[in-house]
Amino acid sequence: MSISKILVVGAGQMGAGIAQVTAQAGIDATLADISLDHAQRGLGRVSKALSRLVDKGRMAAEQKDSILSRITAAPDLEAAAAGADLVIEAIAEDPAAKSDLWGRLADICTPEVIFASNTSSISITSMARDSRRPDRFIGMHFMNPVPLMQLVEVVRGLETSDSVCDAIVELARKMGKEPVVVSDSAAFVVNRIAIPMINEAAFTLMEGISTAEGIDTCVKLGLNHPLGPLALADLIGLDTVVSILEVMVAETGDPKYRPCPLLRRMVAAGRLGRKAGQGFYKY
Repeated sequence: MSISKILVVGAGQMGAGIAQVTAQAGIDATLADISLDHAQRGLGRVSKALSRLVDKGRMAAEQKDSILSRITAAPDLEAAAAGADLVIEAIAEDPAAKSDLWGRLADICTPEVIFASNTSSISITSMARDSRRPDRFIGMHFMNPVPLMQLVEVVRGLETSDSVCDAIVELARKMGKEPVVVSDSAAFVVNRIAIPMINEAAFTLMEGISTAEGIDTCVKLGLNHPLGPLALADLIGLDTVVSILEVMVAETGDPKYRPCPLLRRMVAAGRLGRKAGQGFYKY
């Protein structure tokens, strides 16, 4: 199953990173978003990331130009979908928005096109239903930042075919990633473990047991983690953390995943982490 052109829908940090590793693997990528301007901003993110590599001597300027030549910013979904073998969705972690998008893409794309979601928690099987091609629907959960993190969770829905799963595993390896096939379950593997840890760290802070710096230092030095849970939350985005926890509660019915009230208050205040300039820390 050959994949020679990929449409990435969502040109934010994750989508731009996915487009970058796609182009670095020698595969043509198209970036689409709610407007051409948003798609071009995503392309700008890729250009800046590659320029930093050139400045550090880790990439030749000619290589940067070659990678950028394989990425196109599209004005709309219809134009972007033309000729795509695979669509990777990387929009906000909102079930309703994703459902709407897959319905639109099902009308636009030919039946043989593979659909993959970069969701960090939402059911692949439910989105596969909305796509009207459940056997050709799969999860492809990249880690943030995409160009640096090696893992890709390849999430099989209830009806994902073996051939599609094999093709996505092969593609992830071509991108220089380490794919791990996992079953469709609430938050999959990485977030099933990491997000409750972040939530518990927020409860620990809210209860005054230690400061944010103290909690993160304990985890880094006591558990040998490279990043503390509250700094990790800032990197992920506190709104995304809350969204994942809400999905976990909804899918499992287990109240142990309820979002910490402090997280909810911080999101309400716009303190979303690095992308907002302030979360548990200031940036």
